[in-house]
Amino acid sequence: MAVLSSPWQIIVSTPPVTRAFTAILVVLSLGYQYLAYWSDSSVASTAYPYSWLVLRPGAVVFNPWTLITSSFVEPHLIELLFALIAVPPSLRYLERIWGTVETIKFIAITCGISNIMAVGVSYLMYMVIGGETVLYGTYYRGTMALQTGILVAFTQLIPEHQVQVFGVLKVRVKRLPMAYVGFSNVMCLVGFLSPYILIQFGWLVSWAYLRFYKRTSIEGASTVSGIETWGDRSETFAFVHWFPPFVHYPVGILCDVAYKGAVQLKLVREYPSTDLEAGGYAQLGSGNARAEAERRRAMALRALDQRMAASNASNKPSRPAPTEANGESSAGPSRTPGNEQPSAKPAPESKA
Repeated sequence: MAVLSSPWQIIVSTPPVTRAFTAILVVLSLGYQYLAYWSDSSVASTAYPYSWLVLRPGAVVFNPWTLITSSFVEPHLIELLFALIAVPPSLRYLERIWGTVETIKFIAITCGISNIMAVGVSYLMYMVIGGETVLYGTYYRGTMALQTGILVAFTQLIPEHQVQVFGVLKVRVKRLPMAYVGFSNVMCLVGFLSPYILIQFGWLVSWAYLRFYKRTSIEGASTVSGIETWGDRSETFAFVHWFPPFVHYPVGILCDVAYKGAVQLKLVREYPSTDLEAGGYAQLGSGNARAEAERRRAMALRALDQRMAASNASNKPSRPAPTEANGESSAGPSRTPGNEQPSAKPAPESKA
């Protein structure tokens, strides 16, 4: 009986955003595959027959909802199975640490802005090389942007944690995002711009959001010594550390220029001059980097423990006070003005 009830227990224990995301992903993906399978030959011959679910750059003005719905559509069964294996367990972990609101914001920002960037790149290519195929024959869909964003979030929380890829290759979590981005580069170079370029956009958008905009407080308190704190300005999460050490110096110069421009345009909050983005791109030693990673992991575990304790406390039923057989409470008989017990006389004061 326990084995039969375990799937239901997993569903009940899953946080609400993860449950909703999984349900929408399954419904839209299977619905799209069903419609594509049973459509007539003229419609089925196109690459993506139902453009009101997937993102087509030339039609986004008429179907703006596809900026969101396209991220929940996996047109092939193998891609859907991979998304179900990778995304919901990861979202469950993040939602228990971040909470419901921050998880919704992360999904919406990562997927929505990545799709907007894909539309912008398509229009730029149309202006440069021409051809309506770029606008009306290119389709973006799937969870690739969100998958990359989740890897970036894990790099922020548990960068030194080791995982086994395909059960054979051991790799640290912080190496996975750039491996996925490298795969995207290869696919784009051989001509598969759609949808693999979403991996690169998801990497950039999720890093920028976690670096500059996400609230860093654990229990909703957004102030430290009276100052609002946003993002993660730690050295190990700087943009320069996504690249090999021999290119840190030139990448650091470009990052400084971009950061100062973003501050002048009021796109990001300016930090003190000692902040890392204001020129502090010197490489950390391995000991300091490991200490920073352990500190972040401890903070993530502490946040998870606090949320689990709060959830258990809210779900625990309140127990009524026990009563005795004669109707009196266990604390003793109630006092009435006419039935007061005489108090003991105080001991005489000793004189020093």
